[in-house]
Amino acid sequence: MTEEEKAEVAAPDTAAAAEQAPKAKKKGKKKWPIIVGVVVAVVVVAGAGFWVWHEQPSFCNAICHTPMDAYLPTYEAEVDMASTDKWGNEVTNASAMMAPLHRAQNGDTCLSCHVPTLSEQISEGMSWISGNYEVWHTQTGLMVPPERTLAELTEARGIPADEFCLNEACHNMTRDDLAKATSDMKRNPHVAQHGTVECSECHKAHRASVNYCSSCHNDAEIPDGWITAAENKTLLKQVQEGE
Repeated sequence: MTEEEKAEVAAPDTAAAAEQAPKAKKKGKKKWPIIVGVVVAVVVVAGAGFWVWHEQPSFCNAICHTPMDAYLPTYEAEVDMASTDKWGNEVTNASAMMAPLHRAQNGDTCLSCHVPTLSEQISEGMSWISGNYEVWHTQTGLMVPPERTLAELTEARGIPADEFCLNEACHNMTRDDLAKATSDMKRNPHVAQHGTVECSECHKAHRASVNYCSSCHNDAEIPDGWITAAENKTLLKQVQEGE
């Protein structure tokens, strides 16, 4: 076979290879959208999962709030069972704490009640990083932030203290409605005959609730697991002194 004949035989192979090369490149390029799509899907799913976890009490306890270590057990306490409060003190009936009661009745999480603004989250994050947060050291060795009033908890959102509890998502009623709801009690705690009293004076989320009326009335009804005003005073003194 002459050189010319060899060239003629080889030519078709070279042409075929040339035709296949661009196709190979194009085939390779088509993989990128798939890869990018998979990455985006993974990020979206991971982000969604993280956001769901962000709304759970375990997130508050695990990520940012070291002082929240004392709060998670109170949230997870079983209602109608004996438990302990955020300071490690006995609570004869966990239903006296609003956190486990609302969890059991409505499936509420931390963010159902605590709705921090962006500025609050940034401020709290910086305080956590620097370790500059005010705490009480208790007999359990846990660090628990001092209690805040409802006015303080709603200040950043610019809403009245009552709206922490009395709102469309929670207790969609007025104070008058509350008074009617408890009108069968011997001493109606929701009648404002001594002026307006914050809901948190009685209802405590992470410790036994207090019958504020018992500050003056010895015959005030004390619900199961709740404590009297005198017992509350003693409890707060013990906590402040770290006993």
